[in-house]
Amino acid sequence: MNHLVEHYFPDLTAEQYQQFSALEALYAHWNAQINVISRKDTAHFYERHVLHSLAIAKVCRFLPGANILDIGTGGGFPGIPLAILYPEVQFHLVDSIGKKIKVVQEVASALGLKNVKASHARAETLKKRYDFIISRAVTQMPVFLAWVKGKSAKQNLHEFKNGILYLKGGDLTDELAGLRYPVKEFPISNFYNEAFFETKKVVYVQLVP
Repeated sequence: MNHLVEHYFPDLTAEQYQQFSALEALYAHWNAQINVISRKDTAHFYERHVLHSLAIAKVCRFLPGANILDIGTGGGFPGIPLAILYPEVQFHLVDSIGKKIKVVQEVASALGLKNVKASHARAETLKKRYDFIISRAVTQMPVFLAWVKGKSAKQNLHEFKNGILYLKGGDLTDELAGLRYPVKEFPISNFYNEAFFETKKVVYVQLVP
């Protein structure tokens, strides 16, 4: 395994280390059949996909028993790396493209992840409520907010109140202006030293009072 994950997350168990180590070959295999990762990113797999996904964990530590929804997960990011990191947290990974969900299911099965459910669905059709909703830049935040309306559990279990943890890059001033919810941006460069993360952020939107 590329040692970036181990460097920034030094307390991995032996099983987690093995699972993270297995990711690159699994995604190389499935990406050759179903394009779920940009070809130009494959040489930087652990940095641009795994470590990027795990930036959410640097902002908010999920507690055992929490339920997390990953919308527009594609091939399983950020959900799969976070599911490895938090085996006692339940993750529901959703995408509107069925073949991408097949990849998620196959990867989760190969890794032995019992805490991952994958669904071919649109976000608007989901009925369950979740502690946090995570995603990686699938759309503009106002659109995303419409998708996740009514999806947040009303009882807060974490230090962060229930809401959205969103991976996004660049200047978000215009996109986040006028939202009627409390918003906070966390520069990922505060957690990681790699140049790739200089303009990347975790955006937290509090949905529950």
